Amino acid sequence: MRADIIVIGGGASGLMAAYAAARRAADQGMALQVTVLEKMPRPGRKIMITGKGRCNFTNVKDWNEFSQHISSKASFVKSAFHNLTSRDVLDFFESFGMKTVVERGDRAFPASYHASDVVDTLVSACHSVGVKIETECEVSTLSRDNKGFSLSCTDGRSWNCRSLIIATGGLSYPGTGSTGDGYRWAGEMGIKVTPLFPSLTALVPAGYKADDGIISSFPHHIDRQSPLSGIGEALCGVQLKNVAVQLYIDTMEAGNEFGDVDFTDGGIEGPVGFRLSRKAVKALVNGSKVALSLDLKPGVPLADVTARVKELWTEVDKDPRSRGLREKEKCRILLGKLMPWDLIPGFTATNPDIITLERKGRQDTKVWINLPTIAKCLKDWKFDIAGLVGYERAVVTAGGVSTDEIIPKSMESRTVPGLYFCGEVMDVDSDTGGYNLQTAFSTGALAGRSAADALKDQSPAE
Repeated sequence: MRADIIVIGGGASGLMAAYAAARRAADQGMALQVTVLEKMPRPGRKIMITGKGRCNFTNVKDWNEFSQHISSKASFVKSAFHNLTSRDVLDFFESFGMKTVVERGDRAFPASYHASDVVDTLVSACHSVGVKIETECEVSTLSRDNKGFSLSCTDGRSWNCRSLIIATGGLSYPGTGSTGDGYRWAGEMGIKVTPLFPSLTALVPAGYKADDGIISSFPHHIDRQSPLSGIGEALCGVQLKNVAVQLYIDTMEAGNEFGDVDFTDGGIEGPVGFRLSRKAVKALVNGSKVALSLDLKPGVPLADVTARVKELWTEVDKDPRSRGLREKEKCRILLGKLMPWDLIPGFTATNPDIITLERKGRQDTKVWINLPTIAKCLKDWKFDIAGLVGYERAVVTAGGVSTDEIIPKSMESRTVPGLYFCGEVMDVDSDTGGYNLQTAFSTGALAGRSAADALKDQSPAE
């Protein structure tokens, strides 16, 4: 089987690369065959689960703001971004009939909030310019000679092409087909691959799981499926809005974020948790101690919080409805005035010092509610981090094919002519909020256009 350009991987970057290559060829009057080889039964499997199935497919910030959300190698992405900006991506989908909506934080979604619309639009766009998409076609080996590239597939078929685009993604969500094949092929061709680790993933507090269940295949990996402890069950499902979170590495503050935090069956997630997870995971892998501190009352000084806690306690204690209630019951009423009700069990379980038992005799026990401690915990609720959820549920893979090995203005390998990379397989990752998919689209489009341009003056495939 032959094609002029083969794209391995039918995800976001691969489909955009294929479309861009075929579109550029058609615009320049070239008869090029572009083929996508996808190992899964359908393309775009990871897109389908993006944003819990709603698919935040880009972020429409301009480059100056957008680049601040790229965790590494922002300068490498600049050419690709300007080649296909986030506004261009919005126009692309709308031009193929997909209505879009832009929400808070400049996040763009399909108006239907169905990720399948994003996949269907990409596939339709590819078909409109003659791209062939071969599914259930898993590439097992590849090699290069002076005529181009030869690929062998597990179904027994073999393929040849003049230019090859590797868009195989990372290791995240392996059930979608992302199993790291591109890293292996890059290494076999002498191309450097930087160390890999999960990013945008759940951080697991100490004691959150019934046991910390470290899996030896990856440092500090705690499987998401391991059972929750009592504390984990008390916190799981709680969502916090507008909180401040500080990241500590070896007791030194290493980052801070403001926004929303979710406690899930994996651990601490949500936009803020994800943004801090990259540094946290890297520190854990390097053997450092990691902790998070949640400030539930950001912007309010500790002294003011303490005064407010004491004031509310006086109100609760003097309320006629409190007559006959135990101190613990009154404490729960107090906490209900300071936080969401569903947070109280987890908050009290992780901060046992807010209630003190004083035994004066065998039958005489006094319960003390430590109001200053409650205020302090509201401002500095600490979690030592025992581990992380691994690639099984990490949003992206950090690390990958070194950007030093890739020409940023074309996405072509510096050492292997005719070989291009795009998307998550490269050592480029970003915050949650549409930034990673936009980077996938931008680098994919540039790789596809560059591959087509490079074949302009060459003889067509036989």
